[in-house]
Amino acid sequence: MNPSLTVYRGLKHAGINFATSVPCVNLQELLAMIGGDPNIIHLPVTREEEGVGICAGAWMGGRRPALLMQNSGLGNCINALASLDMLYGIPLLMIISHRGGVGEPIIGQVPMGRLTVPLLDAMNISHCSPNPVAAEETVTRAWERAAKERKTVAVLLDLGFWRSK
Repeated sequence: MNPSLTVYRGLKHAGINFATSVPCVNLQELLAMIGGDPNIIHLPVTREEEGVGICAGAWMGGRRPALLMQNSGLGNCINALASLDMLYGIPLLMIISHRGGVGEPIIGQVPMGRLTVPLLDAMNISHCSPNPVAAEETVTRAWERAAKERKTVAVLLDLGFWRSK
């Protein structure tokens, strides 16, 4: 089973047709799939909050947006999420590579790894952490919830998710 492919299929089933991303080693295969899809506009950005703003504009222009990033960038986009998406009810699907958990080889990833879920909870951002078998359906439902409730929903993909190859 290819974990990246299951997430990609979930994005496709959800009708995601616009994505911004910040580079991440765990997301690289998924980003290549999105970048190669002629039905998804993919715009790499340099900072996560740029992605939030661009996705908001894409939503206003009739697109279904997703932001793909590593959890280390969550702190960078808190203000944009709160003062733009949350304030105006702009739906956003965030696909987040969740570093810093069990088995993390890079010690610098651990502090943000511990803070990711509490930050999402503090902002009242719904989140889930599927395994690869459930990822396709989970990603699709996450977008459906974001669109229906006009909010941000996060799908967290931890190290165990990527090791399922």
